[in-house]
Amino acid sequence: MNHDVYPDYYLSDILRATKTIALVGASPNAERPSYRVMAFLLRKGYTVFPVNPGQAGKEIHGQTVYATLADIPEPVDMVDVFRAADALPALVDEILALKDRPQFIWTQLAVRDDQAAAKAEENGIKVVMDRCPAIEYPRLVG
Repeated sequence: MNHDVYPDYYLSDILRATKTIALVGASPNAERPSYRVMAFLLRKGYTVFPVNPGQAGKEIHGQTVYATLADIPEPVDMVDVFRAADALPALVDEILALKDRPQFIWTQLAVRDDQAAAKAEENGIKVVMDRCPAIEYPRLVG
């Protein structure tokens, strides 16, 4: 897939199909984008599992933080990535090792690795990179 431009239907279909989200790189710091985006996603009715090994066992927005994706107690539909782009290849490997893989990987603004995306897509996972669901949701879903 060309990750330079996404058709609106592609993004809106993902946002509508998603019910559960693993937010990798979640932060308890209210100044961090991941904190604000997590709050937005919770307000929109998504179930959000924050993932951050340094915060594991604590809570962010009342949700228990997990150290890894494998620690989340149920399958998720989407992995939303708030990590540097160079972390994406290892994260895709972690996702592909899961028993129940997500349908979607969504990376935040400025997070892009085309090879990692291609690997995920070769394994049946749809990918969105360099976009924010908190920006796209109001524009496409309402």
